[in-house]
Amino acid sequence: MPLSPPRNMKDYEATRRDFRWERPEHFNFAADVIDRHAAERPEALALLWSDEAGQERRFTWQDLRRRSLHAARFLTEQGLRRGDRVFIMMPRVPEWWFLVLGCIRAGIVFMPGTPMLTPKDIRYRLEVAEAQAVIADVSCLERFDGLVGTAGKVRTWVSVGEGAPSPWGRYVSGVADADADAGAAFEPTRADAPLLIYFTSGTTGMPKMVLHTQASYGQGHVITGRYWLDLTPEDRHLTLSDTGWAKCAWGKLFGPWSQGACNVVYDFRGRFEPAKLLKVLETQKVTTFCAPPTAWRALVLQDLKDFDLSSLRHTVSAGEPLNPEVIDTWKDATGLHIHEGYGQTETVMIVGMFPSMAPRVGSMGKPSPGFTVSVIDDQGQEVGDGQEGDIAVRVVPERPVGLFQGYLGDDAANAACRRGDWYVTGDRAVRDADGYFWFVGRADDVIKTSGYRVGPFEVESALLEHDAVAESAVIGVPDEKIGQRVKAFVVLAPGHTASPALAQALQEHVKRTTAPYKYPREIEFVTELPKTVSGKIRRAELRTPRT
Repeated sequence: MPLSPPRNMKDYEATRRDFRWERPEHFNFAADVIDRHAAERPEALALLWSDEAGQERRFTWQDLRRRSLHAARFLTEQGLRRGDRVFIMMPRVPEWWFLVLGCIRAGIVFMPGTPMLTPKDIRYRLEVAEAQAVIADVSCLERFDGLVGTAGKVRTWVSVGEGAPSPWGRYVSGVADADADAGAAFEPTRADAPLLIYFTSGTTGMPKMVLHTQASYGQGHVITGRYWLDLTPEDRHLTLSDTGWAKCAWGKLFGPWSQGACNVVYDFRGRFEPAKLLKVLETQKVTTFCAPPTAWRALVLQDLKDFDLSSLRHTVSAGEPLNPEVIDTWKDATGLHIHEGYGQTETVMIVGMFPSMAPRVGSMGKPSPGFTVSVIDDQGQEVGDGQEGDIAVRVVPERPVGLFQGYLGDDAANAACRRGDWYVTGDRAVRDADGYFWFVGRADDVIKTSGYRVGPFEVESALLEHDAVAESAVIGVPDEKIGQRVKAFVVLAPGHTASPALAQALQEHVKRTTAPYKYPREIEFVTELPKTVSGKIRRAELRTPRT
């Protein structure tokens, strides 16, 4: 049986009513959070790293403090100063965390990039962000071929690991003097100072630069860590994300460490193997676990009884909506509900299925403490329960702490995401009479057919309930008679063969599973779906006519 959760939020309504954002003038996650844990629990485990070969490295809070001080000093010795921008591309190795904490401590703005980026992707990021430095693991250096000395304003190139050619310098993880005054060389950081820049995953158009401050992520993810992940200092938390994504900041940096929990990192390269991850959950005694829907769908296909998952007490999913049948399968096998949550690169967790709430399969939950979230129309007015509209966060009269500062250098994008007193997320939802939110789809993805509005997720989920379907993506295509018709792209599960008869069977299945008008009038069988490097389906590419 799973362990009983501690329930940081025992009463949802009372927690929301009583919650107040702290708004200090100065805040620095490394100095104010990491150093506090190091003072209070110096020998407690803070980072537990392992890799596919079974190697393991352990770091305490005191280790994090010392190594981040060392990293901060190293960075300033390279000539980097407060406000400078550093692009960091590294796999899930401990040095990533030391260097990121070093940047935070010194007030250097870090810009994470996934090792899956191409040289073209990297050049775009370096040039548009006017980066002053690059830090890359030696395993990633080939991605920078042709870029060194030619990309933007980069003047400092640092490698992590042995064997880097000139002009790459080398960073070697070390330990700084841990005397009480070791951090005195770094001046206090304003809470509204720049912390990091993320590039949106770019399902449409070029990625935008999302700027967060020391407060918006460093303090804001208290919501994520305390209330949604439900973490305590006794927990071991694993989030499945590489270091280039905002989900890493959510679940592998600010979320768990804000609560003093141990951050469990599994460093795998290449293809995701669900059985190996389940073994990590077992051997590392992970208590709380977060994965994206693509991973959850692979995990539930394993024979879960072959693994001892008794240490788990709380499981969550974010990134895209999770299909209800996956939630049911996991719960049948483990007794644990997968709690969904909703947020963006631009925010912390703003809507969640929190542990104290009665779960509703398929819903993403209710608004987080500290946020007023609603569903609004084109005029910025809240719509009634049961009506579809845009998910929005109230920013007037008081802006929530856990919200990004803005899109850098993009006035049009900043204007487009504001509607009256609201920040508009770009996603559509329906709120029911009990206050639960139900995801419909990206505003650009909603299909208008025969006077109805159809969210692609509902149709995709219905298709996935059929044994023959491994993956699906649904779009609207122009139709002179009905405006748009629903079209599905289907990747078949092993053992099934594409045929007109199977396409008709899938259409009838959707008609039985959801409203008949939502069924896909056209089905195209494909071997794979176009996705961003973060694994999200590129529906915009599917909508582009192919020659």
